[in-house]
Amino acid sequence: MDEQPKKLFYTIGEVAALFNVNASLIRFWEKEFEVIHPQRNRKGNRLFTQKDLDYFHQIYHLVKEQGHTLQGAKEKLKSKTIESEDARLAVAENLRKIKALLLELKELC
Repeated sequence: MDEQPKKLFYTIGEVAALFNVNASLIRFWEKEFEVIHPQRNRKGNRLFTQKDLDYFHQIYHLVKEQGHTLQGAKEKLKSKTIESEDARLAVAENLRKIKALLLELKELC
C-alpha cells in the first residue's frame, strides 16, 4: 500500500485504489466489520475517515497478508491484542519502506 495524502474523507474508489482491491470488497468489509462506519453525502455515497482507513489497513493485513478468516480477523479486531498487531503493522510497513529504499539505492549503483 502506498503512502496516501491526509484528507478528511475518502471515497470508496479512493479506498479501493489504496488497497488495490475492488470497491465491492470494501463494501463487503464495511458490512462484515462493525468498526467501519462511513458517513454518507447527500447522494448516499460513502465517505470514509482516516479512522476507517486505519481499520481497513488492519483488516487487509489480517485477511490478505496473514491469511486469517473473516471470523478470525473480527476476533483479532475485538481483542486487546490489536495493539500489539498495530506495532507489528508499523514494523512491517517500515521494513517495506526500507526495502524500497535499498532497492532504489541498488539501482543507482
